[in-house]
Amino acid sequence: MAAAIAVPSAMATRVHRAPTSGHSKTTTKHPSTTTQSHKTHGQQAIDSQRVTAIQQALIREHYLSGEPSAKWDGDTQAAMTKFQADQGWQTKITPDSRALIKLGLGPNHSGAINPEASSSFNLLSSPAATAPTSTQGFVAASGVSH
Repeated sequence: MAAAIAVPSAMATRVHRAPTSGHSKTTTKHPSTTTQSHKTHGQQAIDSQRVTAIQQALIREHYLSGEPSAKWDGDTQAAMTKFQADQGWQTKITPDSRALIKLGLGPNHSGAINPEASSSFNLLSSPAATAPTSTQGFVAASGVSH
């Protein structure tokens, strides 16, 4: 019995395996960043015509005074931030898309195939309007009549 117990401990040796994580001890040199050009992505500035339209809307809503300057300056940004805060929206990114829509500067769907329907893309019908139809459908599907 003692021999049977001693055998497994003698056979239990640690097997060394190569690392599988992909890490190696060698270092790689990265090319210098000065030789590569950095490409910026996304919109970098607001078009002056768009700024003018935003300023006109902020003036109309009494968040900005004076004449539109077509420049996204500190006064314009402060007015937009206040407008967004008054609506209960985030103020870190201006202009917020909800603010533009509320100011009447939302997307232009006039070139769409069906521009008259584009204003209702995101509108949900009220539950009261769908409830009777859904109920009637469930009653009809169940086969139970009243």
